[in-house]
Amino acid sequence: MNLLDDAVSRLERWEFLDRVAEPVRKAAHALVGPRAVRNALSGIPTGHPLHAVLTDVPIGAWSMAALLDVKGLLDAENGRGSEAAADLLVAAGLVAAVPTAAAGLNDWSDTYGPTERVGLVHAAANTVALGLYAASLAARRAGRRPAGRALGLAGLGVLAVGGYLGGHLTYSKGVKVSHTAYHEGPLDWEDLLAEDELADGAPKVVQLGEIPLLVTRDAGRIVALDNVCTHAGGPLNEGTIENGCVTCPWHGSQFRLADGAPVLGPASAPQPSYETRVRDGRVQVRAKK
Repeated sequence: MNLLDDAVSRLERWEFLDRVAEPVRKAAHALVGPRAVRNALSGIPTGHPLHAVLTDVPIGAWSMAALLDVKGLLDAENGRGSEAAADLLVAAGLVAAVPTAAAGLNDWSDTYGPTERVGLVHAAANTVALGLYAASLAARRAGRRPAGRALGLAGLGVLAVGGYLGGHLTYSKGVKVSHTAYHEGPLDWEDLLAEDELADGAPKVVQLGEIPLLVTRDAGRIVALDNVCTHAGGPLNEGTIENGCVTCPWHGSQFRLADGAPVLGPASAPQPSYETRVRDGRVQVRAKK
């Protein structure tokens, strides 16, 4: 284990952070509670987690501002244009950081344990970076360019720490990664269960190879969805089914039974949905083409 991995591992085990996280989580849930806010920040309109997309804007703006600041230092006589562009990029990054942070807060509010702790420090680092860039912009506008440059470079350094932790959350902990990414159903019809097993209307969980399927009736039609919630892997069969939707018991994501489309975050990826038919009293399924 290298030094960075060891440091992150210590963060994951630092239980003191739980005391800070709980009140922050309650406040976050209050802020993102309305359906329209929850869905927008989760990325349901685009079908892709919103936070990951938005981070490119402030990171890109502030990185380019740093390059222009360095150019201004190396070429003081011709650096006026670089200075103005750098100031504009710092301001643009500050504006873009607001929705980026909101989307990140939404994603973090449904994490727990080690992931929650790392996410809290990730957010803290990015907040410090945001403060440094705000101070940098104020110094630039007050004519204190050396201080503005120094604050901007300090902000970029802290941002790199936050970015590293963000990468760990995504690539090592799987935050906002679809938990059905490698669930590939059969292209040909396969036998699943007897139709009369659904006579009582209760949902059934049936294994299709290594994939657990939630099978039930929706408005008289047999439907089948992957039973593993795309958001965090929750068992959908333990949730509630009403109004043509199933609600995950873990974080409240809702999916349409008819096609698996998410209708309430935090999930943004749809549930894999299967075609169904009945032959000789047996329910058969295949992946939708």
